[in-house]
Formats: sequence, structure tokens, C-alpha cells
Amino acid sequence: MKNPSPPQGPPIAPPPMDGPLTARDLVDNHFSAYNAARLREACQLWARRLADDDVQVGLTLTGALTPAGLGPSCLVPLVRRGFVDFIVSTGANLYHDAHFGLGLAMHRSSPHADDRKLRRQGLVRIYDVVMEYRVLLETDAFFRQMLTAPEFARPMGSAEFHYLAGRYLGQRQKLLGLGDLSLLAACCQMEVPVYTPSPGDSSIGMNAAAAALQGNPFAWDVHRDVNETAGLILAAKESGQKTAVVILGGGSPKNFMLQTEPHLQEVLGIAEKGHDFFVQITDARPDTGGLSGATPSEAVSWGKITPEALPGNVVCYTDTTIALPLITAYLIETRGRREPKRLYQRREAVLELLRSRAAAPPQPG
Repeated sequence: MKNPSPPQGPPIAPPPMDGPLTARDLVDNHFSAYNAARLREACQLWARRLADDDVQVGLTLTGALTPAGLGPSCLVPLVRRGFVDFIVSTGANLYHDAHFGLGLAMHRSSPHADDRKLRRQGLVRIYDVVMEYRVLLETDAFFRQMLTAPEFARPMGSAEFHYLAGRYLGQRQKLLGLGDLSLLAACCQMEVPVYTPSPGDSSIGMNAAAAALQGNPFAWDVHRDVNETAGLILAAKESGQKTAVVILGGGSPKNFMLQTEPHLQEVLGIAEKGHDFFVQITDARPDTGGLSGATPSEAVSWGKITPEALPGNVVCYTDTTIALPLITAYLIETRGRREPKRLYQRREAVLELLRSRAAAPPQPG
């Protein structure tokens, strides 16, 4: 009789939780199965491999993460410590990030609050977060005033727009003595490019549209964003690096991040295999057909993820507000920091590289 196959991992035998625990203790020793185990794998993969110098990490932000305070608590430290090289975000996350840099408070509340009463009180609710309506008005006024500055009197990519906005927010939070709160300010100072795939789909976009009615010449160059992000991937690969995508949520930022590879392969005719590492924190199911729930194996069929990467990917089905603080604490404890890549200043160079490598698009049939 054959011996049974050996177990694939160590036995599940966590020690009692009867004393102080570090983030590493908690994750490594007590996240044994199910989505806790997937979160453990995400932490360990990022610390063991994505935090190495030869990996370029692109991070996506979807869902109301900055109103929940994840900017100052997690995202700013990740950027400051060099763990994130570029970001693709919804415009809403960046708009709400500005509240922190402007000293405009958001407050804990209840998901069961009476919204009619909140409306009468001049309060706005995001599930269990509330803010005064004036927070929106003052943030709108900041962006409209900013758009009158001479450097905005032309079309530009969203990375340049967010870099300039981050500079203004950094100056404002310093003047107000607020500390290191704004993600955009941190990204500006660390030269981490920040892209928005749908720049009109946020209050920042609405204020830019209002400025256009008054003749303001500012406009987003979305074509540049598509080419620039693909160029960042191509430049990394041609320099011998690997590329990793860390997806918080899903939605348009997920697709925009992953479409860099089909843009290289399918549209520009550049030989490429796909991203090397894939980590996603999501609550979306794959069986509804939505992109947010699409699995890494499905992404392989599109050329977005290299087939060799499938053993090095993790999908964890949980809330980002639970996962990201644990991931951040784990990275800081286990790796500390990484040398920043400062990709913002390389944007022109990667566009030139992309132009030089682009071939005629392949013809069907």
C-alpha cells in the first residue's frame, strides 16, 4: 500500500494568543486558513519578493479608501518607505485625500444614520464616515483656484496634474502644521506618478469642467496616460526588472493597470509576456463577469499576466480597510523600507522608449 501524499505545508498548530503580538506574529502564526491564509500569503509575497529592488510595483486604489483614513495611516508610509513605485487611482480617492492636506475633518459615524437628518444638518455620509458639506465646497474652491495657476494653462497627463496638485497640498499642510497626511503630497515629494483612468469621474473632474466653461485651457491628455503607464512597464522589463501589480479593489484602475501589457503586445506589437506578480484584495465574485472579480488565470488569457506568474499571485477576498493596515504593518516590520525608484522624472524617457519599440499593429487573419 502506497504511503499517503505528504501534506503541502506545516501543520495548523498556532500558539495561544496569550501575550503581546507583533503584526508579523499575528500574520505568520495565526492566519492559518481561508482568506486569513490568503492575506498571509499576500503579506509574505510582498515582503519576500515585491519589496526587492528588481521589482517595479504598481498599486491601484478603488473604493472610498482615503475617507476611511488609509491615506495617512497606510498609503503615505508605503510611499515614503519606497514600497510603491506608481499608482492608478479613482479620482474620488484623490479628491478626498485633499481634505487631509487642507485640514478639513471627516468623522466616524454610523451606517444607520438618518440621511434626511444629516441633509438638514449639512452633513454628507460615506457609509459610516460623515463630513460637513462645507468640506466639499472648500475642497472644490481649492481645486478651482489651483487651476488658475499658469502651469495649468495647457493639456497634461494625469500624473503631471497630480504631481502639481501634490506640491500645492504639501505646501498647504506644512503651512497649517498638519503633519504628513496627504497621499498626493507624499507622491509628489517621492516622485511616485499617480494616474487616474477616468479623470472626469470625480469632483476634481467636475471642477475642471467648471473651469473649462470659463475658458480655462486645462485638459487631461488621456492618450499620454495610456502610453506613459505602458512605457513604465516596458522600461522596467527592458532593464531586467520584474513588474508587480497590487490591486486594492478592482474597477477601472484595475483594468487600466493591467491593460499596459495588452497595449504593448496587442496594439503596439511589442514582444512581452505579462506582469510577473499579481496581488488583489477584493470582495467581488468572479462569476458575475465583472472585471473587479476577474482572476489572475483569466488575465493570463489576455496577456496581462505571464503564465509563469500564476504560482506567484494571491487573491484575498476581504475588505481593503482590514487588509491594508495589516499588510503595511507587516512590510514595515519585516522589510522596513526600500530604495525609491522615483519614476516621475522618467516619464519622457519611457515615452521615447515606447515610440522606438512600437511596431506596426498585427493584422487579423
